[in-house]
Amino acid sequence: MTTTLITGANKGLGFETARRLIEAGHTVYAGARDPRLGQEAAERLGARFVQLDVTDDDSVEAAAAFVRKDAGRLDVLVNNAGIVGVRKPVGEVTGADMRSTYETNVFGAVRVTRAFLPLLEAGKDAVVVNVSSGLGSLAATNDPTRVEFSVAALDYNSSKTALVMVTSQYAKAYPGIRFNAVDPGYTATDLNGHSGPKTVEEGADIIVRMALIGSDGPTGGFFDAEGPAAW
Repeated sequence: MTTTLITGANKGLGFETARRLIEAGHTVYAGARDPRLGQEAAERLGARFVQLDVTDDDSVEAAAAFVRKDAGRLDVLVNNAGIVGVRKPVGEVTGADMRSTYETNVFGAVRVTRAFLPLLEAGKDAVVVNVSSGLGSLAATNDPTRVEFSVAALDYNSSKTALVMVTSQYAKAYPGIRFNAVDPGYTATDLNGHSGPKTVEEGADIIVRMALIGSDGPTGGFFDAEGPAAW
């Protein structure tokens, strides 16, 4: 049985990814910050709920201890939890604003990955999928033909760029684990007020696809629905 942890699994892309991986036969640990919402989501999914606030060291360590005791290993980690940030004009974004957004979108992924690395190393053909964004791509955000060109969000966009580099560095340091970043595309979720043209089902496709790769799959890459993404 493949053992999988998904952060931010109580709604949106995290919930849909959990649903699809459970259908594929995975035992899914649905991580969520809010115990009530997380437990409700886990019950709907048929997943195991684990309370997990990616911004809190103690919460992350407790979650890792729970999965260690319950399963003894982790085969797939999906770092999905993220926030949209402060929604300010670029020139008004403060250092504190940047820190707040990075705390979830970058430091949170690092915090969770570090805590679960021993379990991933004990897993079978372990895979880590970091949910980034086309808004983190220099190529996309500088291309006038792309929707990303019109979105100016200093904290959010740069955090998603940083997450791609974080992914690359882990991939080189841990060649036995497949680390990849993905761009789900402009998907209708709470993060954007459900304004995206892609459905959650469509957005989750690339997350699920990369979660299901084997030991011969790619590592250290950035992928969207079409394949390798320029960044």
